[in-house]
Amino acid sequence: MGFLLTVSYDGTNYCGWQDQRNGKTVQEVLSKAIEKTLHSDKFTLLGASRTDAGVHALGQRAHIISHVPVKVPVERMPLVLNTHLPMDIRVTAAAAVADNFHPINETKSKIYRYSICNSRYSNPLLRNFSAFIPIELNVSNMIAASKHFIGEHDFATFCATGSIVKSTVRTVYTLDISKKDELIDITISGNGFLYNMVRIIAGTLTNVGLGRIAPDNIPDIIASRDRIRAGKTMPPQGLTLLEVIY
Repeated sequence: MGFLLTVSYDGTNYCGWQDQRNGKTVQEVLSKAIEKTLHSDKFTLLGASRTDAGVHALGQRAHIISHVPVKVPVERMPLVLNTHLPMDIRVTAAAAVADNFHPINETKSKIYRYSICNSRYSNPLLRNFSAFIPIELNVSNMIAASKHFIGEHDFATFCATGSIVKSTVRTVYTLDISKKDELIDITISGNGFLYNMVRIIAGTLTNVGLGRIAPDNIPDIIASRDRIRAGKTMPPQGLTLLEVIY
């Protein structure tokens, strides 16, 4: 039997989700907690999204395939795992799934949020969870531009250089922009996202807010498939994986 975990984490002190040699990752720390919980290293752990260094999650999904009998009831799995985890990683839910369940292949949609602190001075309490833009952004223009991203498009313009994928066509279901006080939130859902796609879309919308790109130019920028025409890749700390839906 497998277990599907919902995992939240502050990615500030991690080199992303995926195991690597360059530094500590969320997957590495979670794997050690699982090993202590199962009293065994005979398991496989697969994540739904390979979040980058500094990126956060409220709804990352991770599939444990245990190769030994599991004595911990599924409803107690989060509680037990959290006793072995640091405070910046929490397991918030667990469910039993089949061993052949795949957290990436069976994903129906993902929801991300990109946050921008838009104020004359940076907010030290938001520094790890938002990008800082000191120039006032035109949120109305950003909202107008956001409508052009919705639907199925070839998003090659918004894919990081050097990424290798079979297709750059993706479908964006929703893209909402809101502002409360100094914080602008860009929330986007879709059937999948290219490498750095959300951060590049956020950078493009930021350029719209700064008056560097007109809202009506977005369709032409999408159609161009030219990375240079899009905005910069925004910093990782503004990005949070909110939910993975199956």
